[in-house]
Amino acid sequence: MLSFITSTLVPVLILLLMGWVFFRIRWLNEAFIESGSKLVFNVALPSLLFLSISQSNFSNAANFTLITIGISGSILMCAVLMLLVHFTVNPQNARGVVVQGGFRANMGIIGLAYCANTYGQEGLAAASVYMGCITILYNVMSVFVLNFYQVGFTAPMNQIKGIARNPLIISIVAALPFSYFQWSLPEVALKTGEYFAQLTLPLALICTGASLQFRSFSSDWYNIALATVSKCIVYPALLVGIAYFSGFRGMELGIVLLLSIAPTAAASYVMVRNLGGDHRLAASIIALSTLVSLPITAIGFGSLAMLGLV
Repeated sequence: MLSFITSTLVPVLILLLMGWVFFRIRWLNEAFIESGSKLVFNVALPSLLFLSISQSNFSNAANFTLITIGISGSILMCAVLMLLVHFTVNPQNARGVVVQGGFRANMGIIGLAYCANTYGQEGLAAASVYMGCITILYNVMSVFVLNFYQVGFTAPMNQIKGIARNPLIISIVAALPFSYFQWSLPEVALKTGEYFAQLTLPLALICTGASLQFRSFSSDWYNIALATVSKCIVYPALLVGIAYFSGFRGMELGIVLLLSIAPTAAASYVMVRNLGGDHRLAASIIALSTLVSLPITAIGFGSLAMLGLV
């Protein structure tokens, strides 16, 4: 457990804190965060995903049973949350924000950082394929729940088109033939892609830390707590439980835990704001889940390691 904390969690925490501090002392500004986030989303992270998948063995990286578990568990979690918020969360436009915040994990940045630090290149490749499939599902479910709880159901076609143009999804789909047929990349493309890939996690974590917003939680304490507990405890416990009883052990079980236990994705804030939901509530859920997920990740992974399961 100590080695996991020092080698995986502490570097992630340090980079998040550096981003938060640099923004507060004005070494970074909003323009840098916006530009850095665009660079990560459109170039660096797609490069990391493409290289990690294309250079791996498809039969090892793509575990369709594990992906099915992730899909079914995520849909079940979304359905349970929708039922719960219908009776317990007000106002109405906060319900979709709580539901999305309760299942949408930050797999592309924090989750991948966990897997890369813990399992190396092999774990990163397997996590990338899993993440790609679940990310598509996250976007579809988020569009649905946020529109469903708006006053007047709005057509989500623009959001659906945006999913199809998502650079992360495009890079994953483009990498699959290279992995399946074991095609090799030209040396210059490989080296250039590696430079961008190495940029991804440090820049992404610094921008994530800089964008965290903390405010008084008193007025929304129940909504924030419900989303945070669901995201950091219930959702990962559900997926790990399903994977365990399906016979998964070792790296595969660890990947399910590390990707699902990552805090609420920063992209959820952008989607809430674009669809007219309570974006301040979304920002609070992201901030609190980021703080809470770190010690829970240490306890969860450490417990599974002590039992010899990961």
